[in-house]
Amino acid sequence: MALARVVTFEGVDQSRVDAVRKQITEGGPPEGFPQNAEIIVLHDADQQKALAVLLLESEEDYRKAHEILDAMPGDNTPGNRTSVEKYEVAVRNST
Repeated sequence: MALARVVTFEGVDQSRVDAVRKQITEGGPPEGFPQNAEIIVLHDADQQKALAVLLLESEEDYRKAHEILDAMPGDNTPGNRTSVEKYEVAVRNST
């Protein structure tokens, strides 16, 4: 069963999105992070909001990722975190 960790951020300008993109693409995942995780970051520039959706393959992967990400300093995030929610992935399709 795949799970999604969905985090909402406010106060996200384009420079923060660019910094997060660079960190993710060039820096790689933190030590101990699940290898098969997929991240999608959505940004609404007008509202200065972002959603980070992390897709994980198991409850154990979710727990590891959540612990690592929850411990990260605030300056490593796109903006001010306003919520963290856990979802079961009901449908997933790539074409």
